[in-house]
Amino acid sequence: MRKKIALIGSTGSIGRQVINVCERYPDLFQLVAIAANTGGGLFFEQAEKLRPAFAALRAEGETPAGIPAHTRFARGEEAFEEACGYPDADVVFIAVTGFAGLKAALTAIKAKKDIALANKESLVAGGSLVMPAAERAGVRIIPVDSEHSALWQCLAFDRGAPFSKLILTASGGALRDVPLEKLSDMAAKDALAHPNWDMGAKITIDCATMLNKGFEVIEAMHLYNAPLEKIEVVMHRESIVHSMVAFADGAVLAQMSYPSMELPIQLALTYPERLPSNAAPLDLVKLSALHFSAPDPARYPCFFLALKCAERGGDMPCALNAAGEVAVQAFLHGQIKFTQIAEIIEETLGRISPRAAESYALLEDTDANARRIARSMLP
Repeated sequence: MRKKIALIGSTGSIGRQVINVCERYPDLFQLVAIAANTGGGLFFEQAEKLRPAFAALRAEGETPAGIPAHTRFARGEEAFEEACGYPDADVVFIAVTGFAGLKAALTAIKAKKDIALANKESLVAGGSLVMPAAERAGVRIIPVDSEHSALWQCLAFDRGAPFSKLILTASGGALRDVPLEKLSDMAAKDALAHPNWDMGAKITIDCATMLNKGFEVIEAMHLYNAPLEKIEVVMHRESIVHSMVAFADGAVLAQMSYPSMELPIQLALTYPERLPSNAAPLDLVKLSALHFSAPDPARYPCFFLALKCAERGGDMPCALNAAGEVAVQAFLHGQIKFTQIAEIIEETLGRISPRAAESYALLEDTDANARRIARSMLP
């Protein structure tokens, strides 16, 4: 029997690769629902090609022509929530970016659907809500981020397995070799030219600042019930080792492959079975050497701001994410310099009074407040 999937964020980079996997194994997977935010031509092309039972756009608007006759189409917040908890789905694959992923995760959990999670912000902003809710509902959360999939694989697909340390790797992003004094001159096109990965714009800029790696530290704390002191981040230029786990006996296990998101995406849907993918076999002789080093606080202030938020806890990671979203969008639109991303985030965090992350409504308020503060600093 085919596994039925509700894909939330079908038009993004991860969503398109989920579709690739489903098309590679049509006898194993069926996309029964797809959802996106504003849609556009690609969304309707996907609906026509995939012919899901349900297609939803979160943004309000007119119903377009061209939706297949047997695909029910709806728009708005209720339609988005229906897709996130789609009754006929076995797995909800959350591939949206940003704070929207938190509502998607909580909605899927309420519907008692297993989640393949490619949205790190849902755990950064609301991990203290998501993880207990998933445990109460008996819902499995399957990590899709390459780093967290790597940790999961090293732990033999058991997020509760014991370990001594989780070691996340970071490429350093597109600007890792730019002299510090020239970082403020870098344009969006420079920061988007990632040397190893092909990803969406927001996450690519977050890689250049290493805010993304700070998010992954917070994500690891929730996924693996790990205190901050048991998580380490190392720079790894080649992006071959996706993460490592150290154990009590001194052993360190690593998951290695060429950079490709389709491998963790496919594994999230097929585990514990491993099936052929489009990933090229790893040639260690050709690689010759792998390099590791410590992150530089002067080059990556966003990463160290994220670690401070991880220490403080409560709703501070939520505020971090909100300020980061505003600052990155401003940089992408040419409103601010690359180095001002960290400045805006730090100033925003300094104006937030920390609160316990007790409810989704509180986190919504924190998110809105942090965005308002961050926007007030834009030109």
